[in-house]
Amino acid sequence: MAKMPQNVIDLINSVPTAILATCDADGMPNAVPVGMKAVAGDDVIVISDQFFKKTLANLMANPKATVTVWSGNEGYQIKGTAVYENEGERFEEVAKMVDQIAAQMGAPLKSKGACFIDVEEIYNVAPGPEAGNSIL
Repeated sequence: MAKMPQNVIDLINSVPTAILATCDADGMPNAVPVGMKAVAGDDVIVISDQFFKKTLANLMANPKATVTVWSGNEGYQIKGTAVYENEGERFEEVAKMVDQIAAQMGAPLKSKGACFIDVEEIYNVAPGPEAGNSIL
């Protein structure tokens, strides 16, 4: 696992939506917007599952995943290996987070599970000459 720089952590925590990309066993990509996300330490991103269908099937077939976040002229693609959990202490923490956010929104959302992505690589996706460069 790789430690995320503080500016990457701050961006993940501040943007309302990120894109989670997965691939099935045949390599067919799937990318979805996700809002229930958090940083769980400096080397793990967690995304709650309220609606995963293809995404969950993909994670079961191929645990590699990418999260992309951006705001203005700053953006990162974070790649890693995912573990899906729907019980245990880590999942319960995510479920509580979702319950709190859902209550504030007045939305009937519940976490069915959580995708914990161990960060392995980070790339710059901001426009300009550094786009595509590894920052780790």
